[in-house]
Amino acid sequence: MIDDGVLEVLADGATWIDMTSNTATAAAPCRERAIALGRGVLEAPMGGSPADAAAARLRLFVGGDADLLAHRRPLLSLLSDRITHIGGHGAGYTAKLLVNLLWFNQATATAEALLLGQRVGIDLGVLAETLAAGPASSSFIQNDLPSLLDGDYLASYGLDRILDQLTAVTTLAADVGTPHALADTVRGIHQAALERYGAVDGELLAVALLEEKAGALLRRPPARAADTGTS
Repeated sequence: MIDDGVLEVLADGATWIDMTSNTATAAAPCRERAIALGRGVLEAPMGGSPADAAAARLRLFVGGDADLLAHRRPLLSLLSDRITHIGGHGAGYTAKLLVNLLWFNQATATAEALLLGQRVGIDLGVLAETLAAGPASSSFIQNDLPSLLDGDYLASYGLDRILDQLTAVTTLAADVGTPHALADTVRGIHQAALERYGAVDGELLAVALLEEKAGALLRRPPARAADTGTS
């Protein structure tokens, strides 16, 4: 929550741009107070990796007035060349949460498929390549699965914050009356991971929990050493 002192010291004509992965409900009091004080307001939650940030390639999900976004786009373009105006206030926050929901859904579903395939004897490398080339491929499989297979659980975001976001999605779905059985399942897996590992960083720690339950790791097979023998 931003107090009035922060909003009041903004210059006339200034715009408050919230780039956090917030919820529309939580942000509403600050937005309404800023507008009452005559300040411009945009939300622009970010998506992407630290490497994307370094390369100014973050994805921004913008909610708010389109004309105000056009005015502030040059500033936001310093951080991102992928700026999408989602809609009015609240739409940007919600879109980012939905993107995150689907990514965590893809991560857990992919891990379950790979653990099952590995258990019944399918070569993990072959299976991963098959999934990447087939109709069930996803951004997770294409871009993030290689990190998991190298043992990297992507320690760039807190498990407790992930659970907060997934809970916000399921709460919203319940409030507006849309089905959310899959979202509830994904949230439940991350809740169990938080209880197991604590509030530590790791976007793929839910996958670590699935591996632990299966008694197997999803890892690339070790490369074979070159044959250096002589005849």
